[in-house]
Parts: sequence; C-alpha cells; structure tokens
Amino acid sequence: MADTGEGKKEEADYKRLHNFPLIRHTDMPEEMRVEAMELCVTACEKYATNNESAAKMIKEMMDKKFGSSWHVVIGESFGFEITHEVKNLLYMFFGGNLAVCVWKCS
Repeated sequence: MADTGEGKKEEADYKRLHNFPLIRHTDMPEEMRVEAMELCVTACEKYATNNESAAKMIKEMMDKKFGSSWHVVIGESFGFEITHEVKNLLYMFFGGNLAVCVWKCS
C-alpha cells in the first residue's frame, strides 16, 4: 500500500503549482477582464472554504462597477450552458480545480 504522507505531499505540491488564475474563455474587453479576474482571485482567496460567499462578493462588486444583472457560479466539476450579453463573459480556473464563471445578462 502506498504511503499516505507521500500522496498528501504530491497533492499539496499540485495545489501550490496551480495557484494562479487560468482563463479558459472570455470575450470581455481587456480592462474589464483584468479587473474581473483580480476580483475573482481575491474573493476565492478570502473565502477559500465558502464558495457561496465568494460568489456573492464577486456579484456585488461586478454589479457596482459594471452595472446590474451579473451572475457568478463557483465550484468544482460542473457544466453549464448560458446566454449572456456579448463582451460580458469570463470562465476561469483558480487553485487547480476551482472553476469560476462570471457573466452578465439582462
């Protein structure tokens, strides 16, 4: 049987190596994309154990900064199909396997 300490070390190394934002898809303008990405990273780090609070923080800040009707989904292993306003979608990964989808629809 494999040593469990070694498995935990490999998992910790994996999480440390992948602790950066990775944009999977976006159609946002550059300035909005950078601000949204930084906001997502900040919220996910602040609420590392509570995805609901992180999503609420992102939604409220995006509503305040870029107008209302923003939606946020944060989690692992989910699929989605959405309709969104053009130039208002960000789908990214953070911390290895945590996905964040932010979009606006009216």
